[in-house]
Amino acid sequence: MVRAEQRADQREEILERRRREIDTGEQKLGRREAELTEQREQLTSERARVDTELERIANLSQDAARAELLAEVDGEISAEIAERIRDADKRVREEADERARHVLSLTMQRYSSDEAGEASVTVMHIPSDELKGRIIGREGRNIRALEAATGVDVIVDDTPEAIVLSAFDPVRREVARVTLERLFADGRIHPARIEEMVAKTRAEVGQRIREEGEAACQELGLPNVHPELQTLLGTLRFRHSYGQNILAHSKETAALCGMIAAEIGYDEQAAKEAGLFHDIGKAAEHEIEGSHAFIGAEILSRLGRPATVVHAVRSHHYDEEPRSVGAFILMTADAISASRRGARREALAASIKHIEKLEDIATSFAGVERAFALQSGKEIRVMVRPEAVDDDHAQILARQIARRLHAEGSYGGRIKVVVLRETRSVEYAK
Repeated sequence: MVRAEQRADQREEILERRRREIDTGEQKLGRREAELTEQREQLTSERARVDTELERIANLSQDAARAELLAEVDGEISAEIAERIRDADKRVREEADERARHVLSLTMQRYSSDEAGEASVTVMHIPSDELKGRIIGREGRNIRALEAATGVDVIVDDTPEAIVLSAFDPVRREVARVTLERLFADGRIHPARIEEMVAKTRAEVGQRIREEGEAACQELGLPNVHPELQTLLGTLRFRHSYGQNILAHSKETAALCGMIAAEIGYDEQAAKEAGLFHDIGKAAEHEIEGSHAFIGAEILSRLGRPATVVHAVRSHHYDEEPRSVGAFILMTADAISASRRGARREALAASIKHIEKLEDIATSFAGVERAFALQSGKEIRVMVRPEAVDDDHAQILARQIARRLHAEGSYGGRIKVVVLRETRSVEYAK
């Protein structure tokens, strides 16, 4: 019993001691809180005093200082944003140019076609000069009948074994040429036979024109083309522009359009159709007034071709402002086809002069025996005399020729100069 009371007294003492400790801790916390409150008030007062002093020194209110600081920061940020925008725009343009060059180079590398070589007049070879008299006929009746039936001027001169067929319409020249070939083979040359043969030949040439147009559409995978459109397309087989056959140019442009469209994700079918029919107005431009772009667009619209194709054809020479990707694809492909080396007679002549100039520059150096320009002037191979040029000098000569070509300043791109030195040892067994 006594022990229980002692333990109870001990617990009360412990509780009382802890109570006193808690009271002491609360008093300390109260004093600490009071000190913190006093310090907070002092800091607030000091901050207000510092702000007042800064406003006095800077002669600016707090709001005005804040506005000035924000304006300064905004100016710095605006300049940085503008610089970043310019950098991004420059980067985008460079990437776009690089992508465009890549697409066009791929397209031009993938397509290869013939060079211009057909003349604007038809020179027809005949088996012998004796046939010239039979072509003219008694008092010129045969030649007059042929000219009246075909609409072609037949020029018979002193050129050996040749006559010239001249007419504005190349289809008429083709009819006259085929008619004469058949008359020579048949042997009967008189006005009635001439008229009969011209009628037959004209029908066959018309059929050939339709077949040419149909074959072009099939070659490029364009189904359901109106027969009238196929006929006009086939007529382009007998028309030329600066020596370039227009049907061949149209097919080439269509192929290039399809390749460019495939590279950039555009509708290949629509692009190829616009390329194939872009010069269709040239098949009828001598009958209808207006530019061939507008004439072709009206023909395509009347025959039910898609509006995107019609717009591309109408605007491919800026007769109308181009507003679609297809229009720009067509203009690009048309320019590639027309301006490539050898495509047209003028370009072919310039290309030949360019190559001759390269060879002349190379052969002007001492020790050079011959020079050959290859790949349309992108590479030149120089043959040197081994007794005049050693191996070390051959390298120097290649550099000298390259510098001379660079100094000319009229050759775009790079020209590879290859100097070849060949030594042969010959002996005879007796």
